[in-house]
Amino acid sequence: MTKKHPVNEKSKQEQLEQFKTDDRNQALTTNQGLKLSEDEFSLKAGERGPTLMEDFHFREKMTHFDHERIPERIVHARGFAAHGEFELYDSLSEYTKAKFLQNPSVKTPVFVRFSTVAGSKGSAETVRDARGFATKFYTEEGNYDLVGNNIPVFFIQDAIKFPDLIHAVKPEPHNEMPQAASAHDTFWDFVANNQESAHMVMWSMSDRAIPRSLRMMEGFGVHTFRLVNAEGKAHFVKFHWKPVLGTHSLVWDEAQTISGKDPDFHRRDLWESIENGDYPEYELGIQIIDEEDEFKFDFDILDPTKLWPEEDIPVKLVGKMTLNRNVDNVFAETEQVAFHPGHVVPGIDFSNDPLLQGRLFSYTDTQLIRLGGPNFHELPINRPVCPFHNNQRDGYGRQTINKGPVSYHRNSLAANTPAPVPESGGGYAHYQEKVEGRKVRSRSESFKDHFSQATLFWNSMSDTEKEHIISAFSFELGKVKSKSVQQQVVDMFANVSTVLAKQVAQAIGATPPPGEDAPVTKSSPALSQEQTIKKPNTRKVAVIVANDFSGDLPQVLNSLKQQGIQPEIVSTTLQNVKGTDGSELEVQHTFLTSDSVLFDAVYVVGSASADEKFRKEALTFAQEAFEHFKPIGATDEGVKWLKAAGLDSSPGVVTGETTRFTDEFIEAISAHRHWNRHVI
Repeated sequence: MTKKHPVNEKSKQEQLEQFKTDDRNQALTTNQGLKLSEDEFSLKAGERGPTLMEDFHFREKMTHFDHERIPERIVHARGFAAHGEFELYDSLSEYTKAKFLQNPSVKTPVFVRFSTVAGSKGSAETVRDARGFATKFYTEEGNYDLVGNNIPVFFIQDAIKFPDLIHAVKPEPHNEMPQAASAHDTFWDFVANNQESAHMVMWSMSDRAIPRSLRMMEGFGVHTFRLVNAEGKAHFVKFHWKPVLGTHSLVWDEAQTISGKDPDFHRRDLWESIENGDYPEYELGIQIIDEEDEFKFDFDILDPTKLWPEEDIPVKLVGKMTLNRNVDNVFAETEQVAFHPGHVVPGIDFSNDPLLQGRLFSYTDTQLIRLGGPNFHELPINRPVCPFHNNQRDGYGRQTINKGPVSYHRNSLAANTPAPVPESGGGYAHYQEKVEGRKVRSRSESFKDHFSQATLFWNSMSDTEKEHIISAFSFELGKVKSKSVQQQVVDMFANVSTVLAKQVAQAIGATPPPGEDAPVTKSSPALSQEQTIKKPNTRKVAVIVANDFSGDLPQVLNSLKQQGIQPEIVSTTLQNVKGTDGSELEVQHTFLTSDSVLFDAVYVVGSASADEKFRKEALTFAQEAFEHFKPIGATDEGVKWLKAAGLDSSPGVVTGETTRFTDEFIEAISAHRHWNRHVI
């Protein structure tokens, strides 16, 4: 019998060896082997000028990055979306000629996609991360895309560094860990060695990075854009989305638990709210700066790592967006939608923000590979509501059937049509801005302050929010293996606050910085979520009930519902529970299928006939909610249970012993959290 040779895995390994490379201690080159003298800055016309198409290195680097993943998005892979409409409050003709911003009686259809940034498509939704907030307006002049985040600033100042940032925050390539998390060495190594990230990191370590709901999350256009009116006058503008329900967050332990209990928590919340008719609403706000005031601030208004303090440049609320229809098919709509900051309409233009300039290239390039070619605009979710005509033909996924022989401009066979339209007739014309400067790879000196606004953010936080930021840094850096990286980050954020840096250093065993914080000279109350709107609307309350409950309970539940609160019954089984008066309540959840982290408040009712196991399950719900600073209510037997557990006399705990139980419980729910509660 002929002896069989084993599968020669070693030879296969040897085949692979020729493709392996160690980039350490090597010169940086293009993919063609050209040595590079600069990898920090894209090529611009002057230090504050626009990015040039001539920049072959930027285009190669960004093109490669845009095509690294198939088929899901490289970033923002985990997303969910909904349809809606936008209504203007008053005409903005003073600032822009965009038609959808002229007439308050016109409703503009919109499609909004929310997303995490770092995780893959199957990752959990309540991870610590920035969130995408992208809005497509289907206007009569064409599609306008406002492609933003829930944080008003970004990690980097120049688009050429975007691949580096995402490579650093994604799972480390040697072991593909961790998923959807920034608590690892490469991300924090990037932060420590790219200190322009300081401001965004402060936001990411704050409660803003773990929103309670997509319905309770702000949105920001991030970049500085221009509005141009019919007379050709321009203003610099930043865009904001302000949630009508206020801006609210989870607590970290709660967010981690939800990731295991319900990784679809945010999309489920959005879907169910729309199905229930509790339509999410956001007001559109704009900050306006006259062109002649461009240089009057102590920061560069084109720097994407800087915000415009609302106390200095007020936000004017100009309209409301309502999301009122869920998608019919997630793939066809949510996954195939293609956003692009370069999808604009007359009256909206760009600035020379170098991060924005790079995005104007990157987004189209990304769609080409993700959606299979140049005709992604013909997919139903991307098609404009107005007709489109041009000489572009063929390609993957072509649906338009163009008639006639002409597919070029200028021509006589079709009377030179389709023809350009003058600006006076609605044709788009770029704002004319004088640009002078040497072709340079450089950054303006005005972009080099990396810490003042990070300090402003810290100074603007409440004591509770500061505690959460310290805990977030301690958790994230506690996961970092490199002692050197840990120390570098501590030293870096001593430039923001020595109080912050010292407490984090103590938590992770690093050397604390010397000195003390300088006296606070400026803060921005608008940055603190303590100042946000607090309403009970759409808050979910777990109502823990057993058979033989009091006959007063249905009346309490009706009072809650009248305030827009959503009580949901939790019990041992899904069989209806019956009251002493013969009334019945439908049970939506059991102790097995539910958890207190999935609710905004807990209401313990119980009953005298409930057994010891039921009592323990109810107290587990209440204790966890208590530790997460949530409101807790109790009536009937539940009052005795809370008293026995020592939970009855803390802030935000309301019992039936008060004559105003329902009103006081609603007030407690409106407060969102009760941070003055003593939790051991």
